[in-house]
Amino acid sequence: MRKDSRGNLELRPIRIVRDYLIYPEGSVLVEFGNTKVVCTVSVQETVPPFLKGKGQGWITAEYSMLPRATQTRNVRESVQGRIGGRTHEIQRMIGRAMRTALDLTKVGERTFWVDCDVLQADGGTRTAAISGAFVALADAVIKLYNEGVLNSTPIKDFVAAVSVGIVNGEILLDLNFEEDSQAAVDMNVVATGSGKISEIQALGEENSFTREEFNRMLDAALMGISQLIELQKAFFHIENGLWKRKAVKEARL
Repeated sequence: MRKDSRGNLELRPIRIVRDYLIYPEGSVLVEFGNTKVVCTVSVQETVPPFLKGKGQGWITAEYSMLPRATQTRNVRESVQGRIGGRTHEIQRMIGRAMRTALDLTKVGERTFWVDCDVLQADGGTRTAAISGAFVALADAVIKLYNEGVLNSTPIKDFVAAVSVGIVNGEILLDLNFEEDSQAAVDMNVVATGSGKISEIQALGEENSFTREEFNRMLDAALMGISQLIELQKAFFHIENGLWKRKAVKEARL
């Protein structure tokens, strides 16, 4: 039994609140236990130079953390004058995950900006961001369709993410900060509603792991992702290929 009374393969309490902010085309507050992230999606009627004239869109992501999202205050990266390597890594991961979810050839030459801002960090900020950002992205696409900007809702599949690791010789799902800091192996998995894997980040912290341990961690992560996607499904229904919003403000797991 873990310190928060969870089983080894049990997710933390998960909560997603839709339309958390009034201005973005899509926005959510997502909570994985004590980790809280605001995810917004904004639509810009242009694309990066490498896509101009090609008739397709783009998704890009930015990730940041409030100074007191952690136990001690961090200096804002904007004040430091540079974005750290960890931030670059996470926002690229979020962008890749969201591009898995959307058929960018059917959204015209427009960019979806995905902003994920960590209000409180207790492990799993990137996986919470991905799982919440998908709901905000789908809402933004549906909004454009309802306004007549798009003639379809080209969302390919649900996408969610979760962490898993080996702590004190045991495989644990959805690590909090304390568990993550003690993990001999840490892995983040992104997958779709159909069970296809989008990305795996796995590393040993001055350690190594066997193929059998990897398979067990992956099985645990995919099980957790399937639960997260069931939670995402509370917000949408699909009719004749069109995604529509359900009248659901908040969902919990």
